[in-house]
Amino acid sequence: MIRLEGITKQYHTGSKQVDALSGVDLTVARGEIFGVIGHSGAGKSTLLRSINLLERPSGGRVFVDGKELTALGAKQLQSERRRIGMIFQHFHLLSSATVADNIAFPLKLVKTPKAEIERKVSELLSLTGLEDHRHKYPSQLSGGQKQRVGIARALANDPQVLLCDEATSALDPQTTNSILNLLLDINRRFGLTIVLITHEMHVIRSICDRVAVIHGGRLVEQGPVTEVFLKPQHPVTREFIEQVTDPVELPSSGDEAARLLRLTFLGDSTYEPILSRAVQSTGVTFSILQGTISKLKDTPYGQLVVKLEGDGEAVKQTIETLRANGLDVEVL
Repeated sequence: MIRLEGITKQYHTGSKQVDALSGVDLTVARGEIFGVIGHSGAGKSTLLRSINLLERPSGGRVFVDGKELTALGAKQLQSERRRIGMIFQHFHLLSSATVADNIAFPLKLVKTPKAEIERKVSELLSLTGLEDHRHKYPSQLSGGQKQRVGIARALANDPQVLLCDEATSALDPQTTNSILNLLLDINRRFGLTIVLITHEMHVIRSICDRVAVIHGGRLVEQGPVTEVFLKPQHPVTREFIEQVTDPVELPSSGDEAARLLRLTFLGDSTYEPILSRAVQSTGVTFSILQGTISKLKDTPYGQLVVKLEGDGEAVKQTIETLRANGLDVEVL
């Protein structure tokens, strides 16, 4: 659906050149929710805006639904952009227009018939839970309500792609979750392809199918969220994982450390008593030092840090049994 090939972006400040993006290759499949996470200044906003050419790359090619946007003239590009909705961190609403008029604005720009505008606005007000706010102005709305208006406006032209520029970073945690649930519902209901950028791993964990980690204008890691979250390879990725996990304090004894394990459960095995069954068969005892059960989008997962005590051979057999039952076992 979306393909970026060798995207570079340079800015010039006086005689100095700043490389915002350096050779970025990225593919987003139709209908998936793809997240890009990075620290401030990493290049994630520049990357997102390169997709609809609000930021024209210095080099490389951008394809959306099989069309190379970087090869289009101004008029053709304007037409293709109508198929790409965008929502922003600070909403960008028209302060002197009502909620209904803000949603209708993109439709009026393309001279949509009045009856069709009314039908579409009513449909989007219902979709985003704003029916009772039709005649209100942005100053009368909460942050979450403003973002719902922004989402409704972005959907007015029935886009195939929705770009989300830090769409929840200005919101409190409860409102963030409601907006994420709305985006997930829209994705499932309409098969809309969503690309979002964020600096919050909670956002990635909640709704994304795949994720790319950007650092210094380069993608340093990418893959399915389950893989990147549970087995991070890059130090920056590990930093973001620590946002939503507690650090592990390991005993100082070398002998104990050799018997410390991190167990990762994924899918249905998360709720199975695999550890209990494994130690029953080997006579090893265990204590849990840390544990969590949660979800990565719809996939349940669990991680336990445990200390095993028993005969060395029995501990080894326990580890083999755990791995044979599909657990990822890391000896700490």
